[in-house]
Amino acid sequence: MPSIPFDAVLFDCDGVLVDSEPITNRVLAQMLGELGWQLSTQEAMRLFIGKAVRDEGALIHAKTGFTLTPEWLAAFRERRNAALDSDLVEIAGAPLAVRTLHRALDGRIACASGADRHKVRLQLEKVGLLDAFDGRIFSGHETPRSKPAPDVYLAAAEALGVDPARCAVVEDTVTGATAGVAAGATVFGYSPSDLGHSGPEALRAAGVAHVFNDMAQLPALLAAWPDMTA
Repeated sequence: MPSIPFDAVLFDCDGVLVDSEPITNRVLAQMLGELGWQLSTQEAMRLFIGKAVRDEGALIHAKTGFTLTPEWLAAFRERRNAALDSDLVEIAGAPLAVRTLHRALDGRIACASGADRHKVRLQLEKVGLLDAFDGRIFSGHETPRSKPAPDVYLAAAEALGVDPARCAVVEDTVTGATAGVAAGATVFGYSPSDLGHSGPEALRAAGVAHVFNDMAQLPALLAAWPDMTA
């Protein structure tokens, strides 16, 4: 069991624990297409990853003339959740990393996401990780500000009874990394080569301490910190 030089590890969800972004943005592109804005899934990912759809009303209105309504957002979530329930898989290596760190830190891990709580729980349950985070799930929809503001990470640290400066945050987007840095945590940027994650240079520019590309190696990476070369 590795000795971890942090008091807690706070994980983002989408793109860190679950490979959800291609699914969510496929549904979003379809629904925006119905409003007259034709986007590929890849184009939607470039525009919307790391952002809450409800916060992008101005962009959507500019492209479609449509003003987001609670009913449209509810329909989006319903179609998104059905697609996630059907197609979602975990990020390779994430279950091993989560279980290892859960044991090493006596359960002091949390999932701090910008997504709504129902989505986060659905996804964690789908990939068999809900029990590892049960009672330690935090949603940006339930804080005064979502990412890139630090609120959701500050809420997670407070609930765990730890200083944010003693937390490691695991993120894959500039938006999320900015939130973790603003919370005062040490942020580790997950950046594999596939589409859906911010690139290494962008993550470093956002202030991450280290960029890595294999989630299975996260426990060893944290255990070696800060002796390894960033």
